Amino acid sequence: MKRKRGDEEEVVEGGKKATPYRQRVLVISSRGITQRHRHLMNDLSGLLPHSKRDAKLDSKHQLPLINELCDLANCNNALFFEARRKYGDLYLWAAKAPNGPSIRFHVLNAHTMDEMKMTGNCLKGSRPIVVFDKAFDDAPHLLVIKEVLTHIFAVPKTARRAKPFVDHVLNFSIADGKIWFRNYQILDTPPPTSSTETTTSSTAVAPKGKGKKVEGPKMSLSEIGPRFVLVPVKIFEGSFNGATLYENKEFVPSSSVAAGIKNARATKYRSRKGAQEEKKVRHEEIETAKVDNPLETRSVFA
Repeated sequence: MKRKRGDEEEVVEGGKKATPYRQRVLVISSRGITQRHRHLMNDLSGLLPHSKRDAKLDSKHQLPLINELCDLANCNNALFFEARRKYGDLYLWAAKAPNGPSIRFHVLNAHTMDEMKMTGNCLKGSRPIVVFDKAFDDAPHLLVIKEVLTHIFAVPKTARRAKPFVDHVLNFSIADGKIWFRNYQILDTPPPTSSTETTTSSTAVAPKGKGKKVEGPKMSLSEIGPRFVLVPVKIFEGSFNGATLYENKEFVPSSSVAAGIKNARATKYRSRKGAQEEKKVRHEEIETAKVDNPLETRSVFA
């Protein structure tokens, strides 16, 4: 039997039915994405059973078109991977379609599942536990980031491809002003059982309050992957447009870093050429200042 979408609606006080929590994510990328970035996108879409994939976006200057794609795919969230071919950078857009807000991240230290080869594993399509660092509650822009990431990575129970299991944890932590993403498997080790049981009648009865403690299952975590670091760049009021709500003043784009390196090389080249010109002028002055000696060997035997 097919599961009805309205079966999981909860009844609140007053007899009214609450609207179910429905979130769908559109995962899309731009042209020029590299192999590692494409594998990272595939890993993230595999962790989101409520996501939908779409073809690559041709234009990088008309990002509001993604809102129309979300409307056609019946999605209210978007993850857009923007690749910069010149410097090999990857920018990740996380947006609420169609009204916003939208956040632009710079992706650093991206490692895919195939690259890491961790021992952890989880069921494909299972729902994760999304955990955020306590530091997300310290700043207003971090609260906005936390809310948007929750809507994207928290898999709803009503997702069609979601399985009723919770066996992994998605962790978002903050360090050095960056957001670190990790994916862990939940390992449930059963408690040890006694090998033999005594059945003799002469067994002494233990006094009350001095019995052995019953050990429960031991929980541990094992990393699965992928892992990457997000640097918040800007937060916009709308979806891929609108006023700027937050801007990271400490963020330095790769173009500025490359321009600084180029200027340093140009300064070094100019100083070297200047030293060569000074040396040439100095040699010319020395040659002109010399006095001809009539007894010089090349003058005598000329």
